[in-house]
Amino acid sequence: MSLFQEMLRQQNNLTRRKVFVSYYHRDDQWYRNSLEARFGHLFISKSVQPGDIDTDVSTDYIKRLIQLNYISDSSVLIVLVGPKTKCRKHVDWELSAALSAKVGGTSGVAAILLPEVPLLPNGNFSYDSVPARFSDNNQTGYAQLYTWQWATASDANMRTVIETAFDSRITKRHLIDNCRIQMVRNTCE
Repeated sequence: MSLFQEMLRQQNNLTRRKVFVSYYHRDDQWYRNSLEARFGHLFISKSVQPGDIDTDVSTDYIKRLIQLNYISDSSVLIVLVGPKTKCRKHVDWELSAALSAKVGGTSGVAAILLPEVPLLPNGNFSYDSVPARFSDNNQTGYAQLYTWQWATASDANMRTVIETAFDSRITKRHLIDNCRIQMVRNTCE
């Protein structure tokens, strides 16, 4: 590694990226709170906080508000994948916005598989257990998936999650697959 590459690597380790955390609020709030409490010093949270958005307004208004006020200012989107995350329309919208240059720039995408989501016997995950739009981008090589246990084991691991997603914005932009039609309703409770 050249001296320049080493300096760049050290600078990246000190840079706090703007991160939007997407998750199913009802089931996975504890994990989101834990992630920010433990690793919030590594990133600038651009996430929607509980109570930030009035749920009694129109779906289009909520979608636009999330895109313009939160995701457009993020450089990384991390999806916390619990058992029902794959069927939540807001998670799909957030992924779609993060992958869209029209929203204000493309975000890098990573997913963290929560402990309640079982791995396959070979230690891999099932594409059926993650949001479809994430699956599309994981299969192209744009987005990466990590287990909760690995990602939260150390500051260095969480930095890897964030920096790998951040770097994909530039080096793997051509691999983005955002052609799926956005979900219009939740497919589970």
